Amino acid sequence: MKSKYSSVKKGRIMEKQKKNTAGTVRSIVEPIIAGLGYMLWDVEYVKEGADMILRITIDSPEGIGIEDCEKVSRAIDPAIDEADPIEDSYRLEVSSPGVERILTRPEHFEACLGEKVEVRLYAPLDGRKQLTGILKSADADKITVEEDGGETAIPRDAVAKVSTVFEW
Repeated sequence: MKSKYSSVKKGRIMEKQKKNTAGTVRSIVEPIIAGLGYMLWDVEYVKEGADMILRITIDSPEGIGIEDCEKVSRAIDPAIDEADPIEDSYRLEVSSPGVERILTRPEHFEACLGEKVEVRLYAPLDGRKQLTGILKSADADKITVEEDGGETAIPRDAVAKVSTVFEW
């Protein structure tokens, strides 16, 4: 007889495998991407509709165009196939992080110091669940944002999402 918790447990195991897959793919493709002169921004292995997507996001100080994405895709595809870290069928996508990028890794925060960011919180802090200002600093414990001349230190465990803000 199946446990009523089997689907929850299976979902957690699948989520963990997806994270491990992204980490494994990161270790495979990062040196290749760096060798081509680009920075690896992110690796995601996600389900979208019926499809599994392996999304590789790259960046460069000069910006990213379609030709850059094609070049990276052609370079990393054989290495991923050879290592074979993904059992299921998937679609490989290589893209730029765009002008409004989500910051998740320490190098993302470092690269975006001095830029305008939006910080969304899990729960209100001083009555607000969202702050917008200039990213002043970020470490493992807190993110500091300057808004209206004052600085606000936000505990990392209170942060749901941080993204850059592009003024159109």
